[in-house]
Amino acid sequence: MNNPWHNRISEQFFAKPHDQIDWHQSLAVDGTLLLAAILGSVISYWVARKLVFGLISRVVQKTESTWDDELLNSKLFKWLSLLLPAVIILTAAPHAIITHHDGVPIFSSFIQISAKVFIVILSFLAISSLLNILERIYSRLEVSRELPIKSFFQVIKIILVLAAIILIVSTLIGKSPVLIFSGLGAMTAIIMLIFKDSILGLVAGIQLSANRMVARGDWIEMPKFGADGEVLEVALTTVKIRNWDKTITTIPTYALISDSFKNWRGMSNSGVRRIKRSVSIDMSSVVFLDQESLPRLRKISLLIETWNTQNADLANPINARSLTNIGTFRAYIREYLKNHPKIAQEETLLVRQLQPTENGIPVELYIFTTDNRWAYYEDIQSDIFDHLLSVLPEFGLRAFQAPSDYSFQSMTNVK
Repeated sequence: MNNPWHNRISEQFFAKPHDQIDWHQSLAVDGTLLLAAILGSVISYWVARKLVFGLISRVVQKTESTWDDELLNSKLFKWLSLLLPAVIILTAAPHAIITHHDGVPIFSSFIQISAKVFIVILSFLAISSLLNILERIYSRLEVSRELPIKSFFQVIKIILVLAAIILIVSTLIGKSPVLIFSGLGAMTAIIMLIFKDSILGLVAGIQLSANRMVARGDWIEMPKFGADGEVLEVALTTVKIRNWDKTITTIPTYALISDSFKNWRGMSNSGVRRIKRSVSIDMSSVVFLDQESLPRLRKISLLIETWNTQNADLANPINARSLTNIGTFRAYIREYLKNHPKIAQEETLLVRQLQPTENGIPVELYIFTTDNRWAYYEDIQSDIFDHLLSVLPEFGLRAFQAPSDYSFQSMTNVK
């Protein structure tokens, strides 16, 4: 193979053209030209990394927007800087090395194959880094909480990995990648078995995103996996949840489709939170109201006196529609809740009596607070039931409490 570069250098160093010098001398010429190509690639790397990308970095740092800072936090510039020298080596290798060994250009082929493999790897790393940048920028948008796309980016990365592997193999064996792609049809079953979780996760991720079932920042409960907390990440194969005790639970993505879970997003977005809790009343303390009870209930005495005057037969209360202390207590709770500043009046406000059990008669409150923050919600709920328990004696009622050994001993001592 004749090359003017080689002939010129051969004549300067050996006083004869390249095709007239021996193999070792020719190899020295090749080495000289290869070193020159390597030096050029190093200079190009320095220019790209220090000058071009350094200038871009300074411009990015001076801008007011923050999304372009992700470029500086990534390795995209590093991979692009290394990609340019690899292209130079690939281009210069056929011209710098023409010496054959037994008619085969061993050194030139080896360098070209190595450069091609290096270019494929760097291209994959650069595209992967670009996808990471886009993902981080997207995660800053409000829509990312409703429509996570990390699983889609992970699918693209898997496809890129497979394509990179096929290109590298085709480069090493010297065959067209089309032949390898055509041979993948017979390996479909094996590929599906290997990537079963990824395929299931992809399908589940599409369903979760399309139906907006789970998003980053949601509070979900999934007792089967011991998960109760905030969704940190919805990935291709797993969903990461930070529980309220600060532990991390990882759930397979497809499990959110195949199993049931509770998402508290509706409650968080509504601004209210439900209280569904009851007070158990001792059944033996439930009686009709009489005239002696009215002074204790002076706040609602007009209602009681009007009702009893029209309907009561004090001589024989069983023959009339007389008020009971538990019914009056329920009416009092309703009025109390209607005037409570932390109870949402436009939502359901229900005070009801449930089925009596061996633990007494449950009087249940079904209401909504105007503050759904956890700590404030618990304070509101506790304050309401603190008040209700404290006013029970005013209605002649007792809260049910299972007797303990101490209470039995106290009762025995009193007798």
